[in-house]
Amino acid sequence: MTLAVITDSSVNLPDHLSHREHLYCLDIPIMLAGETFVEGKNLNQATFYEKMAASADLPTTSQPSLAALDDLLTELENKGYNQVIGLFLSSGISGFWQNCQFLKEEHPNLQIAIPDTKITAAPMGAMVRNCLEWAQEGLSFERIISQLDHQIKETRAYILVDDLNHLVKGGRLSNGSALLGNLLAIKPILHFNEEGKIVVFEKVRTEKKALKRLAEIGQEADVQTNEFMILHTNAEKKAQLFKDHLASLGIDEVSVSPLCAVIATHLGEGALVLAYTPRFK
Repeated sequence: MTLAVITDSSVNLPDHLSHREHLYCLDIPIMLAGETFVEGKNLNQATFYEKMAASADLPTTSQPSLAALDDLLTELENKGYNQVIGLFLSSGISGFWQNCQFLKEEHPNLQIAIPDTKITAAPMGAMVRNCLEWAQEGLSFERIISQLDHQIKETRAYILVDDLNHLVKGGRLSNGSALLGNLLAIKPILHFNEEGKIVVFEKVRTEKKALKRLAEIGQEADVQTNEFMILHTNAEKKAQLFKDHLASLGIDEVSVSPLCAVIATHLGEGALVLAYTPRFK
């Protein structure tokens, strides 16, 4: 078989996958200060945070182009691929997953699976990496999808943000408006629920207590069977300090990565994420 994996630019890919054969990525545009940007093409992270701080309005994003995905599927078929897996931003925070399902019927010569990742960023990157490695190892398409479904089911992400306005005004936090009146009194820990929506997991009084609780959540997961990730939005120092704290608790294999501008658009600056996803032998 010849398998292609398609993802979107909300993903955090391992460095060695950035230009890997059989991997394709759809752009998610960012609208900021009256202009449209795509990170890595006409926008870098430093410029993004500068523009976001200077703008009177919060940035927004739009979905990847369905036409671009349709054209890419035709291109892959012409290149000789016969199987495709699409791994895109959670359906709970983007309509793209639902909107692109019809394309599977438009390309009958391709065996296409587009499961709902119910996540984004580095955990989604781990899913991309695993699919490519499993295909290289010769696993069947059905076996890859089965293992991917298990990974999706067992993946978790917990989020601390400095400012809920980005999530609430962007419509990405379910029932988030109810929290705005209590911002001075709580520091909510958010997470992706079983439907892939961002909701409140727990309400904590201070950031110090919230970070302590995040570390406890990490300890509750099996260190041997999961890989851990810390992600942040322009908060490298906070992320490194949290990594050091996790190491002191015995969780010492943890990657640290900046979130892309697409996700930073919705979380705002200063956010910290702890995520973990199953480790496969």
